[in-house]
Amino acid sequence: MSRTEFIVVTAIILFVAFALGWFANWLVHRLTRVSQADLGELDNMARAMHDAEQARDQAIAYLQEREAEMTNQLHQTEAELRAAMDGLRDARTEAEELRAHIERMNQQA
Repeated sequence: MSRTEFIVVTAIILFVAFALGWFANWLVHRLTRVSQADLGELDNMARAMHDAEQARDQAIAYLQEREAEMTNQLHQTEAELRAAMDGLRDARTEAEELRAHIERMNQQA
């Protein structure tokens, strides 16, 4: 094999390698290309996800607000219950004192 033949064979091999590489690149890009319909669908999914996140955030805020209201109402109810129990205890004590006083008055008479 002469020097010229070697150069021609090497050039052909390099050209074939270049052509195969270019074809493989074209094929990969052709197969992995995203269509406009897919982009539209991705946009719709992103929009739906954003709306769902906003709804979730609103629901969390509402639940936190309701929880705060219910906790406040519970504390108020507990305070009213304590006041009622104290009043009942005082009324029972007063009733016992009155009964004792009436019994003393009946025994003296």
